Amino acid sequence: MGQSLEWGRRYLMVRPDHFRIDYVINPYMSTHDQPDPELALKQWDSLRQAIVDADGEVEVLPQRPDSPDMVYAMNLGLAAADGRAMLSHMRFEPRRKESLTAGDWFVGHGFALGRPGSDGVGPHFESGDAFVFGDSLVVGYGPRTEAGALKHLATEWNIRVRGLRIAHEGMYHLDLPFCPVDSTHAMVYPAAFDAASQAALFDLVPDPIVLTDDEAFAFSGNSIVVNETIIMPACSPRLHDVLAGLGLRVVVLDFTEFHKAGGSARCLTNPLDFPLDSITTPGGELILPA
Repeated sequence: MGQSLEWGRRYLMVRPDHFRIDYVINPYMSTHDQPDPELALKQWDSLRQAIVDADGEVEVLPQRPDSPDMVYAMNLGLAAADGRAMLSHMRFEPRRKESLTAGDWFVGHGFALGRPGSDGVGPHFESGDAFVFGDSLVVGYGPRTEAGALKHLATEWNIRVRGLRIAHEGMYHLDLPFCPVDSTHAMVYPAAFDAASQAALFDLVPDPIVLTDDEAFAFSGNSIVVNETIIMPACSPRLHDVLAGLGLRVVVLDFTEFHKAGGSARCLTNPLDFPLDSITTPGGELILPA
């Protein structure tokens, strides 16, 4: 087993007081299949409690009434342990109001705020596409995040960025087909990426845990690791054996109401403690698949 992740002990969450499906921006959404408000709140609170039980911390940001997808806090912005944050610039206009509230929250909590674009101008970046892993910030691009945003991240923060091009409409954010587990292991779903990015993925991850189709589309890759606990929406017996064999305590929770809008455990949580020291390089560096 690799070393435990250096991040994932402090999270931002948005309580689902106004969670509903008003529009369709991914293959999972239907305005005819609305989430049950009471059940959604129960599922959300179970996740919050599981993080606390695993010795993690949770900050809660109130949800805007006009932003039903804001509950998917992972996409509000990329937050670093050194107090920097890069606000998301949403591709779809109905989600852009979330950034107004998120920006105020980050600044109010001491983060120095940057942004790759605003009001539809500049490259789109959604933080559900970004994870620190190995020697880089790994960023998925294609469906939501544009390639131009990767260069902005690299040069603005003087870090090494490795891009992976997502080519599957059902895996529209990196947090669906890529889940860091420890310093060498990550759950991955290679079919989410184009051929060059699949090769780059296997070069990037020393010990990949390859998800089956069934596991991937049960949102297994949309899990979070808090200390030595992994909190998951689904876990096959095979996957359980692999993860438990790495010394992780596996906690499976129900996220059915959030699956209706295309998100799960990872989407509902935004880590506020990504370390940048080990990926810093003067002037920044962008590495794209060959």
